[in-house]
Amino acid sequence: MSQKVAVVTGSNKGIGYAIVRGLCKQFEGDVYLTARKEELGQEAIKSLNSEGLSPKFHQLDITDQASIGRLRDFLKNTYGGLDILVNNAGIAYKQASTAPFAEQAEVSIRTNYQGTSDLCNALFPLLRPHARVVNVSSMVSTFAIKKCSKEVQAKFLNYKITVDDLTNLMHDFIQAAKKGNHESKGYPSSAYGMSKVGVSVLSEIQHRQLSADPREDILVNACCPGYVNTDMSSHKGHKTIDQGADTPLYLALLPPGTKSPAGNFVSERKIKKWKE
Repeated sequence: MSQKVAVVTGSNKGIGYAIVRGLCKQFEGDVYLTARKEELGQEAIKSLNSEGLSPKFHQLDITDQASIGRLRDFLKNTYGGLDILVNNAGIAYKQASTAPFAEQAEVSIRTNYQGTSDLCNALFPLLRPHARVVNVSSMVSTFAIKKCSKEVQAKFLNYKITVDDLTNLMHDFIQAAKKGNHESKGYPSSAYGMSKVGVSVLSEIQHRQLSADPREDILVNACCPGYVNTDMSSHKGHKTIDQGADTPLYLALLPPGTKSPAGNFVSERKIKKWKE
């Protein structure tokens, strides 16, 4: 039951796939590649097997509570805990997308923020001492927070903000987007950016909560992988997926007793002040 285990969400391709590859090479434990569709996950497993690596697969859709519950129960029954969680799963609408902004806001928040939050709620009770949680955010969150009104910024940056407060702000943004008055209410016209503001703030809240937890030395950090050549960037990014995986892997493998980074936003292995 003490076998170490790592889980990477949304990892059948792109940055998540490269994170799994890196963990298979560097982490002494089982590494789980997850995907919404089993066939895509199994294809990714075969590809990594061809490199001599041995990740395992588990189906996971972070927008589906039943799917989250199955993964939680599997990890609890098989390993009795969890040592590394990389929350990489997410979506981004293309710039050329014709989907209404209200739809983009709702779907982006539901997946990138709410799905991540729901998964953490399910898996955090399994985190063992010295566990590492990496929430893949984006520098786009820094641009989005700057475009918020001072009043909205103050709500997000309140150091006493709770997860419920944050979720309410996310819902308020969605409702404003549906009414078409999000800009007049102080929100930017970036659904992806706002979803990643949610992930970045969530990371700080989680760090605060786990710092008071009796389980020792659990670290949560958010990060930006950079502009990576993936489907999500329409293959315009200048980084390879392995270069994009570097900072998430660095955070996932922080040695026991690390004091910093902790509860930070990290890019290129350096702490950034995402909210300035």
